[in-house]
Amino acid sequence: MARMTKAQREWHPNMPRKRRSTKVMFGSTVLTLEAFVVFFATLVAFGLEAQGLPPAVLLIGGIVFSAVLVGSCALLNRSFGYKLGWILQLILIATGFIVPMMFLVGILFALTWWYGIHTGARLDRENAQRDAAQAEWERNNPTGTGPDDDTGRPAGN
Repeated sequence: MARMTKAQREWHPNMPRKRRSTKVMFGSTVLTLEAFVVFFATLVAFGLEAQGLPPAVLLIGGIVFSAVLVGSCALLNRSFGYKLGWILQLILIATGFIVPMMFLVGILFALTWWYGIHTGARLDRENAQRDAAQAEWERNNPTGTGPDDDTGRPAGN
């Protein structure tokens, strides 16, 4: 039998699931899309023998950068994760010195990163307010007052 995680060991019926952060989901999506774009831009640079760089340097550098973009998704739950994301945005823009079209692509992804982070943070705040209001309503309005009632209506209705 496989080992259970801490969350699995502590689970019990009717336990509310912790809501995932929209900010983290948006950030991870942008970084993953960037990794694909970097991989394909690496193939373009390799095919064009861009800037006279050795093909091995282009391939290894592009694949490593793609891997760093994907790996940084795991760090978005930490305080430095978004700072790392901004640094990666700048590096992506700088790849325009190898493939000039990447200046435009990098700037567009940096704008997408900014929008995703700010919108995700706003949605997380709204969800926290909504969850708090729901929890307060549930405390003030208990359900299942009848012995066999699971409709939430008082007994006799």
